[in-house]
Amino acid sequence: MVKTAESIWNNCLKIIKDIVEWQHFKTWFEPIKPIELKNNVLLIQVPSQFFYEYLEEHYVNLLAKTLKRELGKDARLEYRIMVDSGNGRNGSMDLPASGMKIYANNEMNFPLVIDNPVKNPFIIPGLKKMQIDPQLNPTYTFESFIEGDCNRVARRAGKTVAEKPGANSFNPLVIYGGVGLGKTHLAQAIGNEVKRLHPGKVVLYVSSEKFINQFQDHSRNNAINDFIHFYQLIDVLIIDDVQFFNRAEKSQDAFFAIFNHLHQSGKQLVLTSDKAPKDLDGMQERLLSRFRWGLSTDLQLPDYDTRIEILEHKMKNDGLDMSKDVVKYVAYNINTNVRELEGALISLLAQSSLNKKEIDIELAKKVLRNFVKTTSKEITIEAIQKMVCEYFDVPYERLLHKTRKREIVQARQITMYLAKAFTKNSLKTIGEHFGGRDHTTVIHSCQTVKDLMDTDTIFRENVMELTQKVQLAAM
Repeated sequence: MVKTAESIWNNCLKIIKDIVEWQHFKTWFEPIKPIELKNNVLLIQVPSQFFYEYLEEHYVNLLAKTLKRELGKDARLEYRIMVDSGNGRNGSMDLPASGMKIYANNEMNFPLVIDNPVKNPFIIPGLKKMQIDPQLNPTYTFESFIEGDCNRVARRAGKTVAEKPGANSFNPLVIYGGVGLGKTHLAQAIGNEVKRLHPGKVVLYVSSEKFINQFQDHSRNNAINDFIHFYQLIDVLIIDDVQFFNRAEKSQDAFFAIFNHLHQSGKQLVLTSDKAPKDLDGMQERLLSRFRWGLSTDLQLPDYDTRIEILEHKMKNDGLDMSKDVVKYVAYNINTNVRELEGALISLLAQSSLNKKEIDIELAKKVLRNFVKTTSKEITIEAIQKMVCEYFDVPYERLLHKTRKREIVQARQITMYLAKAFTKNSLKTIGEHFGGRDHTTVIHSCQTVKDLMDTDTIFRENVMELTQKVQLAAM
């Protein structure tokens, strides 16, 4: 469809009509006539110099944003002002619009839809509340964020924030942790849940780098107030990776003003970072103190069981079938972060499809060489001791010392049993690794484990699970 001055202007009017009050629209927009569209420049005719000045003072930003929505960031607006030249004759003069500033990358787009009037002295007269694109990934939800010991507090705090944004004690909610642990996923899940539960809330997700770039673009164009006032419209503001503010002092000043306004107005802030607020270098102390007003909660490395659950959830969503042994092998060997875990699964699927091979342990070993450093080393007594201690949450030192506590004794006996089964060490050597015990103690421990496995179901399940862990480590 060929763009004409009439069609472009009519599209602009449809947006403007829904944003400004009806009387303002009839007074200041209905009399405008589209004259010409040439090289992305729209020429509109206005009735008088006063009319032109009023538009320039009150509505030029709105005109600029709606026109750029139709024609792109290079759009330009010009006025043809009708002038009374005397003797009953009318003339005209053409002037460019002053508000058509050029924004570089990360241009601030205000997709304009309307809700309730904004009580903000900086907003153009007659302008109603804008609902913007929240910039959220719809796949990042609480349902797809697997809960485990590593993230339980953060996930539940996020749910609380989403249910009552701004009306809870977790404001701001600061989520921190290493790379690939799900900070962005959880932050965006909060935003998506807010949109589901509170459709009228204005939600915006933005990375700190994009925020900084936008601020710098607006600073170059002397439009910092526009930038700050826009962010003050947000009900739930989600800033990702705030640690990058450390290299942008002036952006911190702008964010400080935005933070104060939103917090005082009962709006919700959600921030993510790779470090706890107390460890953020290069940040203004006044900002750090505000980060501590709410709740700071961390995401840790997912444990073995959580990694299995993440893989199974991903497999279900992707329609991927994989044996339990392969799932356990991947979960055991990829223990760095969720991102690498999912990457390994995708690589397995790709290799299986390309080579038309079933996903088995051998294929998993081949694929995982790209993710972890694998060396064919023999399993050691020390490695088994650490696995058992971690499994039962027993201090390593307690395993070696003399004690009659049942949980310690059983953990030691299971460790000896596994060491005999999976290492080539003699009974004497195994005993020496447990505080110098002799070979008869090892024999007694192994027999006790076998007997308990026959009579105690829970004990048997514990031993079988630990046996699988050692088998996986030995692969």
